[in-house]
Parts: sequence; C-alpha cells; structure tokens
Amino acid sequence: MAKVQAVDEQCPVELGLNILSGKWKLKILWHLSKGTIRFNELQRLLGSITTKTLTEQLRELEEQGIILRTVFPEVPPRVEYSLSEIGNTLKPVLGGLCEWGKTYQEYQRQGKYVEKGYQ
Repeated sequence: MAKVQAVDEQCPVELGLNILSGKWKLKILWHLSKGTIRFNELQRLLGSITTKTLTEQLRELEEQGIILRTVFPEVPPRVEYSLSEIGNTLKPVLGGLCEWGKTYQEYQRQGKYVEKGYQ
C-alpha cells in the first residue's frame, strides 16, 4: 500500500515513486494507457494477478485520482477503468520507460552488461 505523507512535504520524485510503486501499478497503467478496459479483460492481460490484488491496486489508483472507475447500471453490472485527466499525463512517462526498456534489452543482447558490473 502507498505510504501516506503530506504531498507538499514530499520530494516530487518520491511522490511519483510512492504512487507508482508496487509490482502491478505500472503494468495496470500501461494497459490503461491504450484505452478503457473492463476488469476481467485487465485481469487477463496481467496474467498471474489475483482478483483481490487487482481490486486493491485499482482502488488505490482511483483514490489517488490516477484512474477512473465507471459502473454501468446493467445486470450483471459492467465496470470499466480508464486513465483520469492527470493519469493521461503519465503516457509520455510510460512510453519513455518502454523505450528505455527496449534500449536496455538491446544493450544486454550486445553483451555490454556483465553481472558484476559494466565492461
């Protein structure tokens, strides 16, 4: 669960890391950055996440204002998740992280990284 500290007392990097920390949040946000997704579809996309964990992570992101939860009054109820206005501002960050990951994968493929340090 995210640590609680007054927002104006935190370093901006610490605040961002606090909100995005955890095994699943960045993965959830990555999928939501591509568009609105229903709960079960999101769970399938994430693979091994439990229903309980996904629910907790989504609630935290919703409470922080990063995502929106829309419930449709149908039987059975339909729930969709999307990025909020502030959540949409994470798209360049997520894209940059993805590009960095691709660069790092290539770096490793070229053998420039060794376990004990850099060559």
